Amino acid sequence: MMRRTVDESVRELGADDALGEVPEILGQAPAMQDVCRAIGRLSQSNVTVLLTGESGSGKEVVARALHKHSPRAEAPFIALNMAAIPRDLMESELFGHERGAFTGAQAMRRGRFEQAEGGTLFLDEIGDMPAELQTRLLRVLSDGFYYRVGGHQPIKADVRVIAATHQNLEERVRQGLFREDLYHRLNVIRLRLPALRERSEDIPLLARHFLQKSAQELGVEPKRISDEALRFISQQPFPGNVRQLENLCHWLTVLAPAQVVKVEDLPVEMRQPPAAASTLARIDAPMASVAAPMPRSTAGASWTDSLVAEVERRLHEGVPDVMDTLARDFEAAVIRTALKHTHGRRIDAATRLGVGRNTITRKIQELQLED
Repeated sequence: MMRRTVDESVRELGADDALGEVPEILGQAPAMQDVCRAIGRLSQSNVTVLLTGESGSGKEVVARALHKHSPRAEAPFIALNMAAIPRDLMESELFGHERGAFTGAQAMRRGRFEQAEGGTLFLDEIGDMPAELQTRLLRVLSDGFYYRVGGHQPIKADVRVIAATHQNLEERVRQGLFREDLYHRLNVIRLRLPALRERSEDIPLLARHFLQKSAQELGVEPKRISDEALRFISQQPFPGNVRQLENLCHWLTVLAPAQVVKVEDLPVEMRQPPAAASTLARIDAPMASVAAPMPRSTAGASWTDSLVAEVERRLHEGVPDVMDTLARDFEAAVIRTALKHTHGRRIDAATRLGVGRNTITRKIQELQLED
């Protein structure tokens, strides 16, 4: 019944409209066309949506598309990754706190629900939410009110909630790690994003888009990728999904030696035989340039090999002051990535990087990272 109501609510907004605005989820694969049709139909509704899919499959991109095409588009889109917030700060992060609510609370702070007022709140990695916070979230979804930490005045929540997870929530419910009643509150409409290996026919289109995007960020001529190289990468498993493909395109934009990328220009990890597949995932986040994100997890040889290759290239081309310029690029890449992760919040970025607020402000000015 709910699905039929949603379908009927927005027949004038087709899949092509959603696709055109969100190139990262473009694709000819039937599974992606289904996703884009769902975006068009769901965007006009306030119904809660649960996005599932592997890490890197584009859940936040879909959440942003749902918001962008909704009547709430002019209001804020606020994202919160539950896996990235220290457990003791989660409640304050989500609901805010009153002055004096706990040691160090020197001023009232608005939480993410309040920041998203009138808009959309995206709760990523919802499966990592601790039990006590699950109870509070359930109450908000049930009666529409919440309290700041230390507060006594109820605040009405006018927020659309979109949740996402790569975990099996049904299994976590069975294990007693996730509240069943909250699961049913979130699971009104479920939208599964396919892994990139399930839509390999979309890889050429995505690769061209990401190469164009990387070139624009760096202010250089876009690289082109040969048909042979496209066929080669289309056969790769991409365990890191769309995010891994985007990072590969960052890497190619900076390190591929020619304007047309050939198979031999691809990272050595990708060109190794299947027996070496355990190292393939390291291309998930090669360090290539100011615009390229830093490694997401493993600290193996992959990103350091890329660093060595970049040093050798600069030395070979006679680039002056290699140490200084490379250090600046390194710092810029780290700060840009941290700011992207915290959606531009400098204090949060400084905290995550372990530096002071004044330090990150000074570095942003020195490295000319201001928008």
